[in-house]
Amino acid sequence: MSKPLEIKLEDIKGWLEQETLSILKPLKIEGTSLLNDVKSKMDDFWKSCDKMMEDSEKEIEKNNPKTYRRAREAYKLARDVSDTMDRITVPEEVSHEGLRVLCDELEKFVATVMRERAEKFRRITPFFIIDRRRFDIALKRFMDSIQKLRAFSSHKYVKTKDVDDSLSMIDRLSETLKKLDEIDEQKKKLGWTRKAIEKEIMEKQQKIALAQSKGEVSELSQVNKQIAELDGKVKYGLRHLQKPFFKFQTLARGPDYPIPPDELKKLDEYLSDPFEAFATEEDGYPMLKRVLRKVNDAIEKGKLKLKSSRLRKAQDQIKGILEKDALASVHQSCKEALSQKQQLSTSEAITTFQTEFEQLQKELRELQKQKGIIESRNNTLDDEHKKALERIESQKKKLESVAFELTNKKIEVILPQ
Repeated sequence: MSKPLEIKLEDIKGWLEQETLSILKPLKIEGTSLLNDVKSKMDDFWKSCDKMMEDSEKEIEKNNPKTYRRAREAYKLARDVSDTMDRITVPEEVSHEGLRVLCDELEKFVATVMRERAEKFRRITPFFIIDRRRFDIALKRFMDSIQKLRAFSSHKYVKTKDVDDSLSMIDRLSETLKKLDEIDEQKKKLGWTRKAIEKEIMEKQQKIALAQSKGEVSELSQVNKQIAELDGKVKYGLRHLQKPFFKFQTLARGPDYPIPPDELKKLDEYLSDPFEAFATEEDGYPMLKRVLRKVNDAIEKGKLKLKSSRLRKAQDQIKGILEKDALASVHQSCKEALSQKQQLSTSEAITTFQTEFEQLQKELRELQKQKGIIESRNNTLDDEHKKALERIESQKKKLESVAFELTNKKIEVILPQ
């Protein structure tokens, strides 16, 4: 198998034009000749209309009752046809698309003329015999010329369309390559912007870490960690009481088993934030114990019903808290941690840190948002880049195939690097 002829994209148009010159030149000559013939026959037809206008105008001036109305009809026909013809633009250069558009326009024009002729000639007859004959002869020759041009453009001249299409393919391929370069440039700029934002994000994170490592701030962070651990212990210590508390809350709000407002409020706190509720209790957590005694009383009186497994576990936990003071050590740790947090939170250093921290966090969120937008845009460009490459490959193969059909030569289009 012979090796394909390698041709650079920028040279392919000139090569195709040279290779198809022997095909196109005779067709261009023939097409130009047929186009000139259409122009000539169109001019002859226009002259026949002009002569009819001239003769009918003379007859109108005579004001002869016998011919006046028919002369006006002849004049109107010739004038309308002539005006319509003046609006038709015949191209100077021969091209497949130009000939197709011209033939369409001329055929529509002829169809209109034929309708007008059929209507007006009945009214003109029997006068203006010579003008009517001259009109018909010129129209027939004009129509024959149009038919020849149509047959030529629809059959023989199609070859030039293939060449024109191949030249358009070259332009489209060049445009796609240009689009690919634009995408690459946009990706490069986005890459620079993303690196700059990532650097800013790192700097903000370092500032936040530095601020968090300062004395009282670091101490507060440790206290918060301790509180988180204690929160878990409190929840664990009350783990079997959540369901009873919830049911007792509903019961206590009704008329069957009312409790004092301060106890009901504390019960609500134990359901919403167990650590805060427990840590703010006085020594021995008397409020919790009062609530637990009433919960236990409601259970014994049958006002608060639970499944047997839940009931046993709840009563065991209530007994451990009321009789064995099971949460005493945890309670002391919670009070100390909460007190320490409150003291640290009101210090000037923490207040300054909170203001600085919130600003840094706000700026960090904005930078991360910008980074997300850039990454989304970059993903879109990646898709466009992939599609552009696929189009380039498809257009390149199509161009090589069309070039082979036109020249019977295998070529390989070399794209610019």
